[in-house]
Amino acid sequence: MTGLKLLDKTYGTAAENLACDEALLDACDSGSGPEVLRFWEPEQHFVVLGYANKAAVEVNLDGCRERHVPVLRRCSGGGAVLQGPGCFNYSLILRFEDTPALQSITDANCSIMKRNRDALSPLLTHTVAIQGTTDLTVGGLKFSGNSQRRKKQSLLFHGTFLVNFDLDLVQACLRQPSKEPDYRQQRSHSDFLTNLKIPVAAIKGALQKAWPTVGGNDLVFESTMQRLTVEKYSQEDWNLKW
Repeated sequence: MTGLKLLDKTYGTAAENLACDEALLDACDSGSGPEVLRFWEPEQHFVVLGYANKAAVEVNLDGCRERHVPVLRRCSGGGAVLQGPGCFNYSLILRFEDTPALQSITDANCSIMKRNRDALSPLLTHTVAIQGTTDLTVGGLKFSGNSQRRKKQSLLFHGTFLVNFDLDLVQACLRQPSKEPDYRQQRSHSDFLTNLKIPVAAIKGALQKAWPTVGGNDLVFESTMQRLTVEKYSQEDWNLKW
């Protein structure tokens, strides 16, 4: 890991932004693309299901329809989340080669989450903790959830930071999760989540320090991204398959 390519770019639709992560992973895994650190900030509200989630179980579908909030599905695991203005997202595309800490799901979770925790800690006055499997918290309140997808040679590890997000809308669009970490103690979304309320630029700087980057203008992946957008992430048979 000698230096990741930086992609600081938000696409115009939810489907494109989800497809971008998968296209970057495919390129890296095939050997045609580099390791990448990506930043993006959604401009519209939308729900994102984890790969194996059942929409009717995890999402208040009537509430989403009433609020014109679309429901999509990502290629990685984890639970359902609400995205929108006030969220900041990052994605890491990393190769397994010669990196023992990435060789298993558990080791990758532990290694990456520790590095992200240590990067964010100097920005906050309260202690940042790793709780559950891949949550970052302050005072027992979650401000970041993360998940991964693994291929033969590479992994996608991505997550969201709540910065200035409408937490009441989360309560309106998502049901109580079917699986939750013990530390949540069955709290509602409104009582479980918190906003960081710090500048996004500071978060970007901390993550770039933790994951050093070297340029990024020569990335080639958008043809795959557009194909995935049309054929997968815009299709109901993918987004609402379960």
